[in-house]
Amino acid sequence: MTNPLASQAPATGEPLLEVDDLRTHFDTLSGPARSVDGVSYTVRAGQTLGVVGESGCGKSVTALSILRLLPTPPARISGAVRLRGTDLLRLSEREMRHIRGNRISMIFQEPMTSLNPVLTVGRQIAETVQLHQKLGRAEALQRATDMLRVVQIPEPERRVNEYPHQLSGGMRQRVMIALALACNPEVLIADEPTTALDVTIQAQILELIRRLQKERGMGVVMITHDLGVVAETCDRVVVMYAGRKVEEASVLDLFDRPLHPYTRALMASMPSMNTRSARLTEIPGLVPSPQEPRRGCAFAARCSHAEARCRGEVPQLTAQGQDHVVACFAVEEGRIESAPEGAAAA
Repeated sequence: MTNPLASQAPATGEPLLEVDDLRTHFDTLSGPARSVDGVSYTVRAGQTLGVVGESGCGKSVTALSILRLLPTPPARISGAVRLRGTDLLRLSEREMRHIRGNRISMIFQEPMTSLNPVLTVGRQIAETVQLHQKLGRAEALQRATDMLRVVQIPEPERRVNEYPHQLSGGMRQRVMIALALACNPEVLIADEPTTALDVTIQAQILELIRRLQKERGMGVVMITHDLGVVAETCDRVVVMYAGRKVEEASVLDLFDRPLHPYTRALMASMPSMNTRSARLTEIPGLVPSPQEPRRGCAFAARCSHAEARCRGEVPQLTAQGQDHVVACFAVEEGRIESAPEGAAAA
C-alpha cells in the first residue's frame, strides 16, 4: 500500500506559520469585544506549540482567525498571519479556500458537530481530496480508505462507507484527523482534540498525532486547557489570558520555571500524585469579559502580587532568559522569584 503521507517533509525547524500582532475584535451593540488582542507566535516544522488558558481566553478564536473562518462583520481581524511568508489576511476568499484543508488543516473540538451526518465518512474525506488534489472519484475514495488505515481505524474498507453516527467517539475523532491530514498539510491546528474522550482513547489520539507529525514533519498547534497534554506532547508553550499572550517558553523551562502568576496558578490547580491535600488550589474570580474596558493587567483583579502599577499600566512581554518571555510587572521588578520549590504557586 502506498503511504498517502509519504511526501517530502519540510526541513525540521524551518518557520512555517508566523502569527504577528493578531487582533480579533467583534462589533457588538454594547461596544467592541476584544477576543484576541495582540497575539504573536511562530510554529516551526516538526514542532508542536501548545496554546493554553482557561475557557474564554481566546485560544480557539485565534485559531479560527488564522484560517479566517469567522464572519466579517461582526469580526474584525488585523495583524499578520504568514504561511511561509505569505500573509493569509491579505488573500482573497478564493485564495484562502486553496489554503484551508490543504496547506493548513484544523481538528475541531466536536467531531459529531463537525462531520456531516448525511454523508459517509469516506465521501467527506474524498471530497476534500478531490477539491485540493484534483483526483478522480475512485482514486479519492481509495485515498480515504488509506487515510482511515493510517489513523488505525479497523476494517477501513467497511468503515469508509459508514456514517458518523455509526462510529464511536474515538473513531469519529480519528476520522477528523484523517480528514485534516488527507492533503498533507504543512500546519495542523488541533483544538482540544481529546475533549470528551476517555483517558485511554485520549492517549491513543495524542500518540497518533505525534506519530503522524514525525512522519510528515508538520508544525502542530495544540490548543488545550490540559497542562498534562501540554507536558506530554508540546515543545513550546504559549499561555494566553484575556486575549493576550502572558508567557511563552519551552515546555521544559515553563514547567521548571513558571513566572507569570497566572501560569503558576494554572499549575497549582493541577491534580498531583505528590500532594496529600484533598483540595486543589483554585484561581479566584473569573476571566474578564472581552467587552470590559482594558485598564492595566487583565489578571490584576485575581493576582495576589498586583500593585497600583498593575492596575493602571499594561505590562509588555520582556525576556526572562533564553527564549522565555513574560508580561508581568512583578516579575520585571523582581517581586516574584525565579520559581518556587518543586512546583508553581499562585
